[in-house]
Order: sequence, then C-alpha cells, then structure tokens
Amino acid sequence: ELLEMVSKGGGENAILRHTQRNKKLFVRERLKMLLDDESFLELSPLAGLNMPYGDVPAAGCLTGIGKICGIWCVFIANDATVKGGTIYPIGVKKQLRAQEIAMQNRLLSVYLVDSGGAFLPLQSELFPDKSHGGRLFYNEAIMSAMKIPQVAVVCGSCVAGGAYVPTMAEEAVIIDKIGTLFLAGPPLVKAATGEDVSPEDLGGAKLHSKVSGCSDHFASSEEEAYECIRNIISTLNYEPLPEEVTEYDSPLYSSDELLGLAPHSYNYTLPVKLILSRLMDGSRFQEFKADYGTTLVTGFGHVEGHLVGIVASNGELSHDASLKGSHFVQLCSQRRIPILFFQNTAPHAAEPTSLSQAEAHANKLKAQASMMSAVACAAVPKITIVIGGCYGSESYVMCGRSFSPNFLFLWPNARVALVDSRHFFTMAKSEESGCERDGLELNHLKKQLEEESSAFYSSARLWDDGVILPQNTRKV
Repeated sequence: ELLEMVSKGGGENAILRHTQRNKKLFVRERLKMLLDDESFLELSPLAGLNMPYGDVPAAGCLTGIGKICGIWCVFIANDATVKGGTIYPIGVKKQLRAQEIAMQNRLLSVYLVDSGGAFLPLQSELFPDKSHGGRLFYNEAIMSAMKIPQVAVVCGSCVAGGAYVPTMAEEAVIIDKIGTLFLAGPPLVKAATGEDVSPEDLGGAKLHSKVSGCSDHFASSEEEAYECIRNIISTLNYEPLPEEVTEYDSPLYSSDELLGLAPHSYNYTLPVKLILSRLMDGSRFQEFKADYGTTLVTGFGHVEGHLVGIVASNGELSHDASLKGSHFVQLCSQRRIPILFFQNTAPHAAEPTSLSQAEAHANKLKAQASMMSAVACAAVPKITIVIGGCYGSESYVMCGRSFSPNFLFLWPNARVALVDSRHFFTMAKSEESGCERDGLELNHLKKQLEEESSAFYSSARLWDDGVILPQNTRKV
C-alpha cells in the first residue's frame, strides 16, 4: 500500500498539472521508454515518507538500476509531480546514494532532470556541508575522471544548481517546449532587472542547442529524446557485462513461504536454514564448519546461478561463531566470492556478574572485533538483508549500514535500533513522585524506540536501499 501511494507522486492535482497543463510524461513512463525490458530495481522508494517536510509524500526523485542497450545503468530521475521536482534534503541524500552505487559498480549514469532546484527554506540542510547538494556535481566530475559515462535529458524545468547536472554530463538532450535550463528563471530576472522574458527565450531548447551549446541534442518530443539517449548509449563503447546465467534450479521450497518464516521476535528460535532453503538454487548449501559456532551459519551456494558466500544469523553471536565468521569471510575475500549477510541479531546477554563471566564476555568481544575487521576489509561485493532484528554491535559485525555493504535491504518485519525496546521493562507507578516520573520517562523512551526502529522509519531516512517483500529476495 505504501509503495502504491508513493508511486502516485504528488497527488491528483499535481498529476493533472503535470500531464494536462505541462504535457509531460510521468517519471516511470519515461523509464519504460528507456529500458530494455521491465527489469528495474527501484532504490529506496519510501525515502522521505512521512518526513517533516510539510505535505511532501516522498523524496521527489526516483533512483534505480536497469538496462539500456544491454548495459546496466543507474537512473536518477526527478518526479516533478512532487513539488515540481524541488530538491529537499532527503532527495539530495537519495541522489548521492545512487551516484555512490554508480561509482562503486562502475555503472553508466542517466539523469532525467525535471526540477525547480533546491527548496530554499531548508538551504542550511541542502547547501553548505560536504554531503549536501554540491556533492552531486563533484561526483559527476569524479565519475567522468573514472571514465564512467553520464548522459542527461532536460525533460522539464532545470533551474539553479540543477542546471549543472546536464551541463556536466558527457552528452545532454533537451526537449523542445518542455525542457528549460537556466540559473535563474523569469520571475527572478523580472525582480532583478525589471525585464519580462519567457522561459523559452531565457533557456529553451532552441537557445541551448543553437546559441549557448549547453545541450548537445535537440528533441522535438519526449519520445524522440529517449530514443536519442538509447542511440547515444549505443555509441559509448562501454562494454556490457557478460551474459548472465539463464539456467539454474529453483529452490525446492516455495519462496512464498518466507512470509510465514520472517521472524517477529526472539521469544523462539527459528533455524535460519529454513529461510536459506527457500532462497538458494536447488536448496543446495555447502555448509562451512557446520558443527562449530552454530549460532552463525556459513557456507556456499548459488542464487540465480551466481556463486555466493552466506553468513546468516542463527542466534546470539558467540565467541566461536564470531571466529568462524571471521575465518569464512576471509575465505570469501581470498577467493573473490561475493558475500550475502542475513541479519537477525540477538539481544545482548545480561551483564557479567562474576569474574569468569566477565572473562567470557571479553573473549566474545575480542572475537567479534576480529570478525568486524574481516568484514570491513573483505574486498568483495557484500549484500546485507535484514530479515529480523538489527541491533547494537552485532549489526556492525554482520555488515550493517556503517560497514558499507554494496546494498542493504530490509524485510518489512525488520527492526533497526541500538537496543530492542521489547527488552525494556515497564515500571509500575509508585507513590513516590520520583519513581513515577522515571517510569513515565522510561515508557516514553520505549515508545520512541518502538516507533524509530521500524523498517519504514529506517527506509524513509535512507539508512538502507529499500524495504523488499521476503518472497522477492532472490530476484532483488
């Protein structure tokens, strides 16, 4: 339901204005005209959901990965039905994440620019810092130096800082009567100089194709523009990846059963192999150290024909499990095998109450630190799926967001927090006002943690690359 709501953009009035008055296509229609087929992974579609930006329903831009002319591309496309494509802080963060993916995986970048520029009332959250709007242009220059091609279509308003996106791309297309490109639009010209000027005369397609040279290609329609982009990509001499494996075995058990296996709490133990058997090709799994450190499951298998290493939570990450994990991650790194982490971290055990318990606790911490180092230094692609809880230090050991996995996805039941609010006890009211106040504060904190640990709270803030349905995990 949330994904359907977000796909509708800025609502009925904005849709009518976009299609009838401005004669423009929806952002997803534009992508369909560009892509080879329907295979498109939309990244963080819920980013910005219910964020404190008035009535903005989402980030106002769409990012994702798909193929053009057989070449994998990253797409960064403004959705002008959301506040005219105006850039909010979460939109900047979303675009920077897409550029990071492009650089990390050397993927060609396609920009569809239809934006009113930055939302000025939030300029302090958009402009001055290292990871704010200017970083988009810095990344474009760096990607160009890395010989990663970038192309752009000006398919609407392209104002202020947004004007640098197409002008810094290798080749840009502008659409007649729809695309405009300028640092300051007609209202600001009027305010500054008293001069009346039309958007077309100030920065239309003919001007930038014939006079300024800011655009490399003139298109008389949106359809022509996207055909032009496909033609440009066919001449980039950018090698497509080798053909993917097309023949592989499906799991022996239905992926739909993952809906019933997604863990809800730690009150019971769910063997993670039940989940793996519904994800791996042929349900085949070559386990590593099967009888040692059994609260972590490690081993090799295939997902849609691709060999991967599996590191999956199966209970509390003990000393032995951490040593096993460290060993296995180093093996994958040495053999250049990508790693899939399935994260369902256990709650922290009670604090040690004796010297022997303290020694055991310290040994576990040391072993976890060893695995942390192995995960951080493993020079292979890492993809993390949070299938349950993502809590505390075990989140780092299992390649949480701060350990820079190539991608991180959540199941809808996932929880992301420093601690699990369900382990807070609720204090009963006491006659003493101090205890009653402490109880109210504790209950308030518990409620706050509960709200802030949901998968949707996480995804709205781009702490991940999206909430995915468990049964779609193999495909994603």
